[in-house]
Amino acid sequence: MNLPIVYHKDYVTPLPEAHRFPMPKFKLLCELLLAEGIVQKERIHQPLIASQELINLVHTSEYIEAYCQGTLDAKAQRRIGLPWSEALVTRTRTAVGGTILAAKLALKYGLACNTAGGTHHAFPSYGSGFCIFNDFAIAARVLQKLGMVKKILIVDLDVHQGDGSAWIFREDPSVFTFSMHCEANFPGKKQKSDLDIPLPIGLDDDGYLQILARNLPDILSQVKPDIVFYDAGVDTHVSDRLGKLALTNTGIYRREMQVLSTCVAAGYPVASVIGGGYAKDIEGLVYRHSLLHRAAKEVYEGC
Repeated sequence: MNLPIVYHKDYVTPLPEAHRFPMPKFKLLCELLLAEGIVQKERIHQPLIASQELINLVHTSEYIEAYCQGTLDAKAQRRIGLPWSEALVTRTRTAVGGTILAAKLALKYGLACNTAGGTHHAFPSYGSGFCIFNDFAIAARVLQKLGMVKKILIVDLDVHQGDGSAWIFREDPSVFTFSMHCEANFPGKKQKSDLDIPLPIGLDDDGYLQILARNLPDILSQVKPDIVFYDAGVDTHVSDRLGKLALTNTGIYRREMQVLSTCVAAGYPVASVIGGGYAKDIEGLVYRHSLLHRAAKEVYEGC
């Protein structure tokens, strides 16, 4: 069996030229994974669009309706940072559906990857930092509502703190939030995760991986999750426009192997998303996102 990967053509929707959000990366990532045989076409799973009912498990009805109908006020729209369109609404809901599907596939196969996701800055009543609906939070609530899991661990290694996720689960012992992020970076106001590790500007591969290795095994043995949600943001890379850390491609690959092999070897299923990545060189960026899937394939085949 080959590694299950989730993708939908609606992950890409037009944005104004020169917009900072690299929308083409999702399609290019899927094409690269197919071209290099990291995934076979028949193992690409297409998600359903997430219903309002499912999104409502985390977000307020008022916010969902205002966003989906395009009636959010200008300030709330600016906070998201993506110009509204009906196509973007479809894209957003489809990407949430993708993370829900990846989570279900991870429970079935032990490991699964979405080729989008990681919208961890979204709060129940507003979006922020390119994040509209919080896919991890919604997927967590969906699995819990279906009785598929009780205890969930979120491992958020995007360079930016998962502030929306931290706030959503701040008083919920069934979901443990772990965020390793650059301390001097967005969001300006950090929330309190169950475990936050703020990292200094310019931290390199070895320093980063040592911190991760000191913490992840202990968290797993403490939490004993039914599933791990992993945000593999590559905005930790030295060339990222919004990052401020100094990881290399090798360091990111070692990180993915470390997270996935540690979790899978201990018997914990992992649902991964690609998270942030904002380098100008789109080809290099897509390759870095593919490191998650390359590592996942290696771990999956070694199970």
